[in-house]
Amino acid sequence: MNSTSLLRSTVLFVVAAGIAASPLQAGAASHQPPAEGSRFARLDTPQPVRESARTEAVEFFSYDCGHSQALEQPLQAWAEKHREDVSLSRVPAIWPGSPEENVQRGHARLYYTLERLGLVERLQTGVFRAVHNEHVDLGTETAATDWAVRHGVDAQLFRRTYRSAEVRQSVDDAAAAFIRYGINELPTVIVQGEYRTSPSKAGGVGAMPGVLDQLVQQEQLKK
Repeated sequence: MNSTSLLRSTVLFVVAAGIAASPLQAGAASHQPPAEGSRFARLDTPQPVRESARTEAVEFFSYDCGHSQALEQPLQAWAEKHREDVSLSRVPAIWPGSPEENVQRGHARLYYTLERLGLVERLQTGVFRAVHNEHVDLGTETAATDWAVRHGVDAQLFRRTYRSAEVRQSVDDAAAAFIRYGINELPTVIVQGEYRTSPSKAGGVGAMPGVLDQLVQQEQLKK
């Protein structure tokens, strides 16, 4: 990871009060079974969810965050396993007022453009690879368009979607959600608007799917 990406990842990992979690501690794997009160926590302010037989899971992530990259493939596999009983959505992290807000908004516009084009499943891993392994700056429309074209996306369609009112609104909504959910670590996954888990809470990125399994099972028993 280059120094700029490391700084962005660290900034995003800092608690609003100024307390930072160690990346080594956050990424340390743990295979112990999740225990309520230690592997996940309740949101200070539970958020409303849609009426559905499926449990709602929301991931807050950043393309600049190495832990978000590490969770991407395990989370995709977890979502596939729970395709029948879980509705997974992703929210790109935007910390309003942070030094990296402009870059975060650029990455969010890229994500929501891919989402509207139905390309997240195909290209999400590639975006992480471009940012972390190839050190490509995808925070501007020009850079994002050039990258998308190299991956087979029509340039005109991509630009039109990137500039759309729907994508702009989604980006603004993401910034508001970051504050509303009280996110202080990335990645964080919210289950049913009430519980959250993250690398430092679960015992590492690798432990998060197991914690999510427990939370989903707990929610399904209520239905």
